[in-house]
Amino acid sequence: MPKVLISDKLSPAAVQIFKDRGIETDVKVGLTPDELKAIVGNYDGLAIRSNTKVTADVLAVATNLKVVGRAGIGVDNVDVPAATARGIVVMNTPFGNSITTAEHAIALMFALARDIPQANASTHAGKWEKSKFMGVELTGKTLGIVGCGNIGAIVADRAMGLKMRVIAYDPFLSAERANDLGIEKVELDELFPRADFITLHTPLTDATRNIIDAKAMAKMKKGVRIINCARGGLVVEADLKAAIESGQVAGAALDVFKDEPAKDNALFNMDKMVCTPHLGASTSEAQENVALQVAEQMADYLLSGAVTNALNMPSVSSEDAPKLRPYMKLAGQLGSFAGQLTENALSAVKIEYLGHVASLNTRPLTAIILEGLLKPMVEAVNMVNAPVLAKERNIGVSEVKNEGEGDYHTMIRLTVTTDARERSVAGTLFGGDKPRLVEVKGIAIEAELGANMLFVTNQDKPGFIGALGSLLGQHGVNIATFHLGRAEPGGDAILLTQVDEPLSDELIAKVRALPQVVQAKSLKF
Repeated sequence: MPKVLISDKLSPAAVQIFKDRGIETDVKVGLTPDELKAIVGNYDGLAIRSNTKVTADVLAVATNLKVVGRAGIGVDNVDVPAATARGIVVMNTPFGNSITTAEHAIALMFALARDIPQANASTHAGKWEKSKFMGVELTGKTLGIVGCGNIGAIVADRAMGLKMRVIAYDPFLSAERANDLGIEKVELDELFPRADFITLHTPLTDATRNIIDAKAMAKMKKGVRIINCARGGLVVEADLKAAIESGQVAGAALDVFKDEPAKDNALFNMDKMVCTPHLGASTSEAQENVALQVAEQMADYLLSGAVTNALNMPSVSSEDAPKLRPYMKLAGQLGSFAGQLTENALSAVKIEYLGHVASLNTRPLTAIILEGLLKPMVEAVNMVNAPVLAKERNIGVSEVKNEGEGDYHTMIRLTVTTDARERSVAGTLFGGDKPRLVEVKGIAIEAELGANMLFVTNQDKPGFIGALGSLLGQHGVNIATFHLGRAEPGGDAILLTQVDEPLSDELIAKVRALPQVVQAKSLKF
């Protein structure tokens, strides 16, 4: 009989789910790290919220542990790579908090519009400052949503019910999806000057970190109000403070902060600030939902091997696993490669399985490709929910299989179509299990992907390689591998080089400034 340890407070109904399904369950809340390490090796499953820290040290002594289930979205308290290395599945419940978080954003927007927290404090203090708290109506105002995924779409629906005009920026939001939602899709530089209120619902990635800084706020309509219930690192807090003090921003409501718990922050005690302690998921309904979901998911896995919402394991049967394992890394690399280069809304994805791979169960491979493709801009995406997220965004996904061999015994080609262009990338396996790129944008190239890569599209003219090498050398960048390809002499060419360290934005800008460069981007795998 499997055994599960619940180390954070979960609903009694969740505990009952385990017991009803024949799983021995212990509830031990408030364990110290040493106490957890002393007993975790006795359990097959560990159910947590945010308090328990599942570190590499804990996982090292979890000799029997098969699954960690997080009741909620974020897994910052779980060392996922360490769990993966030990073959431990990490699950979360990515959609259980969506309505609650969206409603909190709407609540903060109301509070911000009508100075409710400040008026409440003033009235409790025995004052009657009716003229001091002159608010604004939401009706007829324009709400700008940055990030229109699951939560952003719910906010849009609620805002339209309040008779607001809704515009949204999301590189992965298709025109069809925006039309279905009844909102207007815009670019970020168009959203800023048009919006009366701006609410953030995007994950924290390299592309979104500090997206609301002094430069961004200078582009906004004077008197804009900003709400953030997503991630603290999206907003440069010092810049926000200065913008409020200058009057450029009329006020802001934050549920999240760069450093949490936020017990000392420069934004605190400002008249135009509404602050809450990361309450986005804090409703009894949300807490109940995620607890029940994680219990069902963990029980399914421990009893039958079924995998739902796993962050580090594909849904693959024991029969298919040995055959698919080499292709999984290749699929992930192809998806990630295309995803990191995609800057416009996706409308279609075509995946071709050619040769030997076409005879296998390719559904897990398609899910892994979609996960890599969507991960740069979509929060909480994994191979289980990636197909659903693609469908929600009206991204057409098609598979083509041809068991006949072409130039390679086996090959996968991924073609993505956006509002701006079509791009393809293909790969194969060398030596039976070593992924290689063999084609990019229709240009033949043979490249192994490393942790840090530089991708360049350039004009095939003499002197370019020397100029690039000199530039990298001047900045102390060591080149590990160097791969070239071209369509024809003097035509379009591509370059993929592996470097020892991530390249800075400043250096990438200098690469782009080289005369023959059409595109340059730093990629991470």
